[in-house]
Parts: sequence; C-alpha cells; structure tokens
Amino acid sequence: MEGQPQGPPNPAGVENGTEPCGEERASEAQETTVTEGAAKIAFPSANEVFYNPVQEFNRDLTCAVITEFARIQLGAKGIQIKVPGEKDVQKVVVDLSEQEEEKAELKKGANLAPGDQPRTAAVGEICEEGLRVLEGLAASGLRSIRFAREVPGLQSVVANDASARAVDLMCRNVQLNAVAHLVHPRQADARMLMYQHQRASERFDVIDLDPYGSPAPFLDAAVQAVSEGGEATLTWAQSRARGFWRILTAQAFLAGLLCVTCTDMAVLAGNSGETCYSKYGAMALKSRACHEMALRIVLHSLDLRANCYQRFVVPLLSVSADFYVRVFVRVFTGQAKVKASASKQALVFQCVGCGTFHLQRLGKTSGASGGRVKFSAACGPPISPECEHCGQRHQLGGPLWAEPIHDLDFVGRVLQAVSTNPGRFHTSERIQGVLSVITEELPDVPLYYTLDQLSSTIRCSTPSLLQLRSALLHAGFRVSLSHACKNAVKTDAPSSALWDIMRCWEKECPVKRERLSEASPAFRILSVEPRLQANFAVRDDANPSSRQRGLKRFQANPEANWGPRPRARPGGKAAGEAMEERRRVHQNKRKEPAEDPVQRAARLKTFPCKRFKEGTCQRGDQCCYSHSPPAPEDTAAAASPDHPKTSYQNPPGSGVAAGPGVD
Repeated sequence: MEGQPQGPPNPAGVENGTEPCGEERASEAQETTVTEGAAKIAFPSANEVFYNPVQEFNRDLTCAVITEFARIQLGAKGIQIKVPGEKDVQKVVVDLSEQEEEKAELKKGANLAPGDQPRTAAVGEICEEGLRVLEGLAASGLRSIRFAREVPGLQSVVANDASARAVDLMCRNVQLNAVAHLVHPRQADARMLMYQHQRASERFDVIDLDPYGSPAPFLDAAVQAVSEGGEATLTWAQSRARGFWRILTAQAFLAGLLCVTCTDMAVLAGNSGETCYSKYGAMALKSRACHEMALRIVLHSLDLRANCYQRFVVPLLSVSADFYVRVFVRVFTGQAKVKASASKQALVFQCVGCGTFHLQRLGKTSGASGGRVKFSAACGPPISPECEHCGQRHQLGGPLWAEPIHDLDFVGRVLQAVSTNPGRFHTSERIQGVLSVITEELPDVPLYYTLDQLSSTIRCSTPSLLQLRSALLHAGFRVSLSHACKNAVKTDAPSSALWDIMRCWEKECPVKRERLSEASPAFRILSVEPRLQANFAVRDDANPSSRQRGLKRFQANPEANWGPRPRARPGGKAAGEAMEERRRVHQNKRKEPAEDPVQRAARLKTFPCKRFKEGTCQRGDQCCYSHSPPAPEDTAAAASPDHPKTSYQNPPGSGVAAGPGVD
C-alpha cells in the first residue's frame, strides 16, 4: 500500500499542489472520484482502501525519476522516449554550434536499414523492450495508473495488493482509465510475489514500495527481484547518429531501480533507537540532522540486505519531505564491489552536550601491488572519551551510509526535464525547488549542523544564515544548505573551526558569563580563546542560487492534520466526524492537565520563603510562599538518618533554592 491512508480528501486545492486537481462525489455508490495527474480513480468513502493527497509530490517525483531512468535504459537500446510537452523543448536545447554536425549525422541515419531506424516509445503504448514495473502495495492503483498514463517506455506494470477489496477497486480503476493493456492487478503478498521473481529473466526493472509505516519486511525480497542489465552496446557517436543527443553518456552497466518510502519517521529520527535497530540494523540518534541521518540509515539497510546476495546499491536520489523519506537506488551485482561496502558505512559519535559529531568508517580500502585493492578494518576511534570542546560524553549511532546520497548528474537530468516542461506535474514548482537545493548540497559531507543548534549551545543570539556562511567561506571552507532542514549548515570545516567562528560571533554579541554554570557546554566552549578570527562580512557567493531565485524549497504545512493518516481497515470506517472526535480526544493526551489556581497556591504555601529566611522578603502576607518557621517535629524528622534532606537545612545565603519557582 502506498503512502498513508486517510479519509475523504479536502476538495479545496492548496498552494503547493498536493491536493487532488479535481473531485466529484458519486453519491449513489458512496465513492469519491479523484483526478490526479493524468489518472482518474474512484475509492470508497469509508476507510477500506486509502488515498493520501499529501503524497502527490511523492508520486509526481516518482514519475519524473522513472521517466529519466527509462530515457537512459531505452536510449542504450536505441529507443527514444516521447514525453508529452517535450517536443518543442528538445529543439531549443540543441547547441547551435553542433547543428550542422547533427544534420549530417541524421542524414547518415536516414540511409540505415529499416531495422536500424530510430525507434520511439510513447506514453500509453506497450514497448516490447521497455521497463517492467512492480508496485508492491498498490491500494487503489493510482500510482500504477499514473505510470501507465504518464511514463513512456513501459512494457508492463504489475499493481499488487494483499487486500481483495483493493484489488477489486484496482480492476475498476484500470478499466476507468483504459490502461488494461499495461496495468495488471494482482492479489498476493508482496514479499512472496517478489520472491517468485528472483530468476534473472523474471525480475522487474523498477520496483516501487510505499507501505504504511516501515518497508523493512519487504526489503530483502525487493533487492533480489530487481533486474540487472548487461553491457551497453551504443557509443556516444552512435547515440548522436541515431538522434539521441539527450543521452549524456552511455552507461557502462544497466541496473534495476528500487524506489522505497519510509513513513515511520519517529523510529528513524531517534525516538526509539532499539526499534530502529530491529528494523534497519542501525541505532538512530536524536539529532538536529535526524532527517538526513534517516536517509542514510535506510540506504545502509538496503545495501546491507543486497550484500547478502552479492549485490550493492548506488543511490540516485534521496529525499526527506513532509513526514517521510523517499530513496531511489540502482541495484548492481558484483562480488568485488560488494567488498567495498564496509568502507561506505560509518558509525557516528555525537556529543550529548554540544552536538558535535564525528564519523568512523567501518572499513577502509587501500592500494596494493599489481593495481589490486586491499580491504581491511578501519582504525579508530576518531575522538577521545570526552568531547574536546565541552567535556561531555559521546553517544554512538549507526552504522549509516557515509557516501553521497545523490547522483548529481541524474538529479540534474530530472531537474532539467521538469523545469523545461513544468505543466506536466501539479507540484512542478516544489520539485524544482527541492531538486535545486539538492544540486547545491555538498555531496561528500555527511550530516549537518543548524543555526539554532550552534547559537543555543553557547546561549548567544543567532547569526543570520548569510553571515555564518560568509564566515565559513572567508575561512576557506565549503558550505551549503540541505534540503532536509531549512537552517542546515553543511560544511567541510572541522568542528574546532566551527566553534571558533561561533566564539568570534559571541564577542560581537556577548553572553553574560556570570549566568553560565561552569559545567555547562557554553561555559567550557567560551572559556577558550578562538584561534581563527572570523570575518562575518556578507559575500555574494554566500547566498545560494535557489534562495536568490525564490524557489519553493522548504514546504510549510498548508492545512490542519497534515501528515500520516489512519490505517485502512477491512469493512472501512467513516473518516468524518468520528475521526475528528478521535483526534480531539487524543490531542495532548501526554501533557499534564492545567493545574487549578487554588491548588497551586496551596502547594506553594508548603515551601518556605528563602528571602524571608534571609530577612529580605518585602511581600509579607502577600508572598505566595510560607513565612512560618518549620515545626520542631519536622526538623527532628529531617535530621533523622533515614529521612531525606529537605530545603529547610540550607543555611541562609547558601544560594540553594527551596522549592520550585522561588523568588
């Protein structure tokens, strides 16, 4: 099942384009008809089979990625895909300096035999050499139908779900959209279906997994059911001669594409480290960089499962958005490459005081005689038992993926295709913004700090984004944003240089040192003089291009209850007033109820007034604390060996508070 279930969608469209483009009620059948992209589906108003409109961005991005993947895969076979809206665009992209050469090559191609003529694959047509797609948890079949109606170069799409109600609905939606020749509904357990397609000739070229919650139960089967390709037969010149100038490079190896969504962000973000380990084989830490850490944990889990079958993963695109993470990876087979997987994973040492982190690789590679590569265990740890900056201890997290999480060339292809054809998707603006930030990220720098984290650690005011970026650039370091966090500071500067810059900033905006505890991270960090003199003059290159252009980079929740929805249940359950009542009952259930003012006043009167004991309280009877001396029996009880010490034993002027909220 894809995404998260929900009740009937909100008919009002939202600015970011994540609501359905159109809706109409079929009252006689108690169903809702939803139009999204080029697909039109019907689903029951009761919560039997779910549909989540907030994941339209997820589905649009997936269609864009699979389209570019098909362009590469089929281009190596001599097949050009035709995407609606791209015909006029392609003429503009050709470099004028190459037009004459292009014409000569096309004339040569015109003299080829009929079997060698350029072939094309259009949307909605069966391509015999096209991609075989599996959507393991299809629910209403919306995603599979959109593939059939929007992605060219497909041979078949298998839309599978374990629910008989969902499969029945899929069959109706397939007929409604006239894609029965491409989309084939199946009722089966997704794991068993993928295990049955482990043979090389039966594997799928694209597998899409979008379950409710964690995809962990399906990953082992998925990495075995993804296809692998052979050597590419076309060279660059041959590709140009056949008119496929948009192919950037001939791929040496072709491999299947695995698309995975994880919506159990509470587990991946560190709220339950032991649960994260049981599902993904890694300990998640509570960190400001938890969203990128979640992506890297998922990639580690995928690579770990693939390694069991002499396979390994290569990330194409990894996105953290809304309430989920989405990764697109290619899966290759190669025993020699699998040996290098240990050097791609790392443990994270994170200080509990200042949040400074260090990565420790699990393995290392080195050159050997004869051009061979030697694999061995890495040496460590990279830090001492106590943090060098604040003296606090470290937490240990991971393992996680420590290599780049995006293929920037592929991301650039997707971004260009969406930018030149923005009318293709309802969420094109958001896709362009997110992918633009991704292209600006430092690919070789795992994790990040945040502006508020750095400033709150030393209790100072927060510098502007441009000031901190400029200081890092003036110091000779690289810096970038992260699509996973609006205030992220991703930099290759060592932690010592980063804290030196913050020490210099504190000198411009001083902190009252007398208010800092000597054991606090802020006191220890600020007690050291900076060795690096920071320059906060704003540089022109400190402002990233995506920010200057005002792209829609970071999504704001456009409506109430934005996020995961209740799980679909057999028989269905209305999601109207009953659901709203349930939300109201469970809202803030973990918070303590507000204290009655009378009860609070009586409770405060049980604490002695510290200022009265010192002789400085001027409030008299108006004081909310007690001005009565402790009773003799209370003093005797407090002095007994088996009675805990109370605040009455604090001598006047000791500076120890006698109770909560003492004046």
